[in-house]
Amino acid sequence: MRLGLDISQIVYQGTGVSRFTKGLVDAILRYDSDNQWTFFFASLRRNIDPNLEKEIRQKGICIVKGKMPPTLLSFFWNQIHTLPIESLVGQLDWFISSDWTEPPAKKIKKATIVHDLVYLRFPETVDKTILETQKKRLKWVKKESRIIFADSQQTKNDLIDLLDMQKDKVVVNYPGVDVAVPDKATVEKTLKKYRIDKPFVLSVGKVEPRKNYNRLIDAFGLLGYDDIDLIIIGPKGWQELNAKNAHIKIINHVSDEELFSFYRSCLFFIMPSIWEGFGYPIVEAMRLGAPVTCAKVSSLMELGGQAVLFFNPLKVDEISQAIKKMTEEKTIRKSLSEKGLEQSKQFSWKRYYNNLIEGLEIKKYSP
Repeated sequence: MRLGLDISQIVYQGTGVSRFTKGLVDAILRYDSDNQWTFFFASLRRNIDPNLEKEIRQKGICIVKGKMPPTLLSFFWNQIHTLPIESLVGQLDWFISSDWTEPPAKKIKKATIVHDLVYLRFPETVDKTILETQKKRLKWVKKESRIIFADSQQTKNDLIDLLDMQKDKVVVNYPGVDVAVPDKATVEKTLKKYRIDKPFVLSVGKVEPRKNYNRLIDAFGLLGYDDIDLIIIGPKGWQELNAKNAHIKIINHVSDEELFSFYRSCLFFIMPSIWEGFGYPIVEAMRLGAPVTCAKVSSLMELGGQAVLFFNPLKVDEISQAIKKMTEEKTIRKSLSEKGLEQSKQFSWKRYYNNLIEGLEIKKYSP
């Protein structure tokens, strides 16, 4: 098949969509030998990592670059729905769109990947620009996409319940997770660089309201620990955090190697999100042996299964109790670490890639 993929989101490092896009690109490079791929990339100022671009081109994959800001592309594709994708990438069998724009197509069949519908579930937690962009995009997704790949059963349910999508068009396909176990020297170097000299609780994700960090900070503060730190790693979004406690550290950007070192050396990992389409960080944490406690919401229940300690993310006292339990009960941490390692094995990029190709093959001749 001649396949196209929008990889524009790959440059927004530190976000889930960037990690997803990078993982999918790597899976295509690693596992595909039968299909002819074209990658589409649009940005005015950002660029693909040179090493990755070289690897893509060496594989014989064409990269079509559009020098335009995302806002302009959103106007053309989501709002007035003009500039057919064929005019940019040529004739293909399928084009797989990103989670930001939905191009029109003349003859190319369209597939779409939807990570979550948090902007419809909790619009007050999302920037208005994101909300309006996604509403416009999803109108075209519903009307024109032949197949929609949802990151979780929760996202599939939301697509059907909130947008009345056709059930047989939506396929659940759990993304894979790629991590590398850091050696002892790398871990020590990372902790020294960021001046981490105490045991610490770790949370990872973009700083925005749905990540629920202010409740996490309040919950941690209630315990009054002076020998344990809370570290939050994630790019700045559109929320200011009330982090006035000296034992709370916020780091906006780290390399993958450093992130894996943080996972590997934390006391435990906590994810207090109000909603997630697919919580990458909890799977990464489990894969690297970190015990996990997280919010009992949406896809996190699917991902965590019996391998995490759940809490109500809207109740500060419950978050605080979970932190206390994880901090003070070593046997629970050990048990969750072992269960998490096993649970994380089901999230494979090879499986994701195979399901993607199979879905496209099945829907190839559908109307």
